[in-house]
Amino acid sequence: MKTLTELFLEELSDAYSAEQQLVKALPKVAENVSSSELREAIEHHHEQTQEHVHRLEQVFELFDVKPKAKKCEAMAGLIEETDDFMGEDYEGPVKDAGIIANAQKVEHYEIALYGTLRTWAGLLDKQEAVDLLEETENEEKEADEALLGIAESINVEANEGEGADEEAETRPSKAGRK
Repeated sequence: MKTLTELFLEELSDAYSAEQQLVKALPKVAENVSSSELREAIEHHHEQTQEHVHRLEQVFELFDVKPKAKKCEAMAGLIEETDDFMGEDYEGPVKDAGIIANAQKVEHYEIALYGTLRTWAGLLDKQEAVDLLEETENEEKEADEALLGIAESINVEANEGEGADEEAETRPSKAGRK
């Protein structure tokens, strides 16, 4: 890399790949949750993610470059981690709590990525790119906040289930009572 513009376009290609990977992954995640509120939030973010892809294409156009994706290994890893988690034996609110944790990792990565791209676009004097990237960054922050809000109740439900399991283990079985 010789210039900030080259670095910017490299990272833009990474972001483009990340969003395309998410477009494919989010429907599977939505299918694996039990909370209707969480499912709706994931489905809403799926729609936003499709728009994020479109905005990135607009940013490429502002730099007179054809949109291209350079595989985002970080997103691939986060998605693989989420897939692995969903394959575990967790159920109900506990599974939802884990999915939220994985989704927030994705959001935090994207917030960092878009914050960097937005800053560089400003340094490169591309205000329209700044505006597009900032819009997406703000949506990623809103998605993270929504997940945090949903997690507050899901985590309590997951913890309440923990207490019920412990009580069942410590209660004598009917066969053992006289």
